[in-house]
Amino acid sequence: MNATATEIAARIRAGQVSSREVTERMLARIAADTDVNAVVETRPEFALKAAADADEAVTAGRELGPLHGVPMTVKESFNVAGLHTTWGEPAFAEYVADWDATVVERLSRAGAIIVGKSNVHTMLGDFGQTTNEIYGRTNNPADLTRTPGGSSGGGAAALAAGLTYLEYGSDLVGSIRLPAAYCGVYGLKPTNGLVPLRGVQPPGPPAPPTELPMLSTIGPLARSAADLRTALAVTGGPAAPYSWRLQQARHDRLADFRVGVVLDHADAPVSGEVGTALSETVDRLDRSGAKVVEGWPPGVDASEQADAFGFQVGLFLALQGEAADFAGLAEVVAQERRRMAQRMIWQRYFEEVDVFLCPTSFTTAFPHDDRTFDDRTITTSYGEQRYDAQVFWIAHASLTGLPALSMPIGSAPAGLPVAAQVIGPWHEDDTPITFAELLAAELE
Repeated sequence: MNATATEIAARIRAGQVSSREVTERMLARIAADTDVNAVVETRPEFALKAAADADEAVTAGRELGPLHGVPMTVKESFNVAGLHTTWGEPAFAEYVADWDATVVERLSRAGAIIVGKSNVHTMLGDFGQTTNEIYGRTNNPADLTRTPGGSSGGGAAALAAGLTYLEYGSDLVGSIRLPAAYCGVYGLKPTNGLVPLRGVQPPGPPAPPTELPMLSTIGPLARSAADLRTALAVTGGPAAPYSWRLQQARHDRLADFRVGVVLDHADAPVSGEVGTALSETVDRLDRSGAKVVEGWPPGVDASEQADAFGFQVGLFLALQGEAADFAGLAEVVAQERRRMAQRMIWQRYFEEVDVFLCPTSFTTAFPHDDRTFDDRTITTSYGEQRYDAQVFWIAHASLTGLPALSMPIGSAPAGLPVAAQVIGPWHEDDTPITFAELLAAELE
């Protein structure tokens, strides 16, 4: 299970290994796991039949997709026909989906085999932890006493533990990027709206389409940046029938990139181990020949952007039917104008800079915490920090809808993964992916 999804797909296409063999090994590892609790439901009979069909297609010389024969998982909140979609909520414990989410359909058309589902936090309601009354708690493979992050913690932990080759999750408040950071894998929040959300919903009939602003985004988690590209290339674009192609990255050499860098902020100061790894990464970037540009984009007030994102999350939840306390329509309009103005500021910045590098989180994975949400704190090298400070670094890309990924850049002395976040220009998702791929090679 050390190979990436892209690598194992190439080996299957070349006949070097069979999809059945790969799928059997993955199912066996999932079944044997008693510690991480990352994959909560599987469909072995379906998976093995699909793998056998994949092998037959290779033998017959038929056209093969980029993920042909690769077993993978998706977040429990995605509809997969024949599997439960509960969102970790006991009231939905018996619901079994009878239709596939659009992204599941597209992954399957690309040859992937959806073997099962990964754990989530109850109703996807926590960005820092993954636990619910139906499936229990997911642990971080690097240290079982610590969190894998949330709410896509099951998928990130599954990748880190070798229980899947690829995963698809969702990100409203960092729910892809934070688990990826804490588990030491890659996670991409694509440009907002790039991957259709149809079928990523609580139990019930398909949700009607909407043109209201949507902060929630779905995207891949993987063990390499190349896998992010492969997964996004086969899942992006408007609802079918569609014709869409991932825009080529701005550069193919690390030395050609212009990299904006901010490594710390008073609202969410990074811990010592995170700061050290980030500084060393920027030093390597500088030695590679890349142009390093320090500081926030002109016109960006990071604290104000984080506050604006908090308002937008409340608005998003209100549009989903949850209670909210707003001053009125005038405030909503003003905040929407503020959001779009901030997006334009970042876009002007990306006319001169290619990517922006910053922390994904101020901390490494922290211990499980059963206190109420408002009572939680996180212990760092400089003292206690607020639990919700995890949102600060992911807020800027979420508010503006820009593509952003988390990538591993090293380990803390205790062996816990340390991550960096790479933000890219609007609808140029392959630019941060390619940068991460090149940077990872430089850090090896």
